[in-house]
Amino acid sequence: MCCCTARRGWAKPRSPTSSRPRWGKVHATSGPALTKGTDLVSVLTRLTAGDVLFIDEIHRLPVAVEEFIYPAMEEFRIDVRLDSGPHARTVQITCKPFTLIGATTRAGLLSSPLRSRFGITHHLKYYSPAELETILIRSSSLLGIEGVEDGALETIANRSRGTPRIANRLLRRVRDYADVRAAGRFDAAVVADALELEGVDALGLDELDRAYLRTIGGVYQGGPVGLEAVAATMNEDAGTLEDVVEPYLLQIGFLARTRRGRTLTQAGAEHVGAAYSPAQSADGSPLFE
Repeated sequence: MCCCTARRGWAKPRSPTSSRPRWGKVHATSGPALTKGTDLVSVLTRLTAGDVLFIDEIHRLPVAVEEFIYPAMEEFRIDVRLDSGPHARTVQITCKPFTLIGATTRAGLLSSPLRSRFGITHHLKYYSPAELETILIRSSSLLGIEGVEDGALETIANRSRGTPRIANRLLRRVRDYADVRAAGRFDAAVVADALELEGVDALGLDELDRAYLRTIGGVYQGGPVGLEAVAATMNEDAGTLEDVVEPYLLQIGFLARTRRGRTLTQAGAEHVGAAYSPAQSADGSPLFE
């Protein structure tokens, strides 16, 4: 994920009627929700000084909407066109100083003019197990889970694929399992049984991930094989495999992308019990070098 920030204004502007600083509010929206320029204008005009506007999936902003946001980022104004044709009039609306934050998983799809207007660009990585465990401790208190024993949350964190959303989902499933089948006991053994029932193994792989690895390792002898062929064999959508399954398998080193197609690594083949042939994986070089 890439997070771009454009600092516009102050984090804690002072109110004219009080010496105490006023914290800005966060206004969240998404690129697909802003289909017209007027949608963005209505959002920007609601902002007060020091507020934060967060746009998720900002790469999906239409070009016409981007043109409205450029002057707002640079000069705190919005140019609204009231008519069309040679006699069209443009009205300038002043907006308050604000901070714009855009998040995207497809930074390459951002237009160059939009990307260059952001003052700070950060590339966000997956969470570590220790960070996920901290998040799970807070989530446990919010869910009212009591009597969590040592090692239980650590087990969930290790199987959450570095993603807090997955960690919280697994925490809720383990809580349900503990209430129904373990008399409310919440320890490492109960967590392991609950996640086994959920189909999540020690590395966080689910049944779809393992089916993908077994298809390449069994049907196609470890590869190389094209993504469309794997998708047709599994009766799955190729986009789902590419966007949901493959990123984590590439990260943990179970899968390699070559010019000839997808190939299992030795670790990936061993995980699903498939035969591994070094000669096969050596035929192709990585697609992205």
